[in-house]
Amino acid sequence: MDTFTAPDGTRLALHRTGRGDPLVCLPGGPMQASAYLGDLGGLSRHRLLLIPDLRGTGDSAVPADPASYRCDRQVADVEALRQHVLLDRFDLLGHSAGAALALLYAAAHPERVRRLILVNPSPRAVNLEISDEDRRAVAEQRRGEPWFPEAFAALERVQAGRATPADGRALAPFVYGRWDAETQAYSAREAGQKNRLAAAAYYAEGALDPDDVRTRLARFPAPVLLITGAVDLQLPPKRAADYAGLFPQAELAMVPDGGHFAWLDDADWFVQKIMGFARTRSTVG
Repeated sequence: MDTFTAPDGTRLALHRTGRGDPLVCLPGGPMQASAYLGDLGGLSRHRLLLIPDLRGTGDSAVPADPASYRCDRQVADVEALRQHVLLDRFDLLGHSAGAALALLYAAAHPERVRRLILVNPSPRAVNLEISDEDRRAVAEQRRGEPWFPEAFAALERVQAGRATPADGRALAPFVYGRWDAETQAYSAREAGQKNRLAAAAYYAEGALDPDDVRTRLARFPAPVLLITGAVDLQLPPKRAADYAGLFPQAELAMVPDGGHFAWLDDADWFVQKIMGFARTRSTVG
């Protein structure tokens, strides 16, 4: 494990795995320790993965100012990482809420991003509206699963504002493309990997200016790959297409029957898609 220092003096952990062309990977959660990313389905066999623990998570230090957990404040941490590893331009990947941070960095430093990979990205940074109907339509595709009745009832209670403490766990199968022993264990580990105080601050008031982000992305010069799952409730297929349409040059790739963790659903497909994208060159400007 390596460490580097954020502009405010917070010591941040940087995990390096694999070999080859560097790829900076930002974890989601929000504010979940990066361990859940693993080696992204074997991507480390082809790329050097540079994976930070965001401030206050994993092996990184807790900052003196809790307001610095806001995602816009962490853009400076990503820039400090870039400077630490001596990269002029680099490929950047963000998963889920980490994709929001990746977007904010790309909007602020477009000249530094060679390629941008958004994996199951959160729609919040661009204020992409996902309706209850959108999510129910995706959920209905899984009606044949044995866990569906309990999970769908929980989804309806959440959407009606009548959620119970148990509904979070009941909804868990909808997060994954398959609900088996591996993904159940993966889900169980999540609770211990999150900094909940930091997660509550990540999207705090003032963190996002979606109109400004959209304006900047409309002239973003680098190629973009948006990977999502066909049954990801957080970004249903139609809305994923809308998301990709915000960029001048973006490819939308959908894991068949995939959920919110694309590399778990089909690791070989995931790695091949990213390696193919690595050969893409910008056509803007």
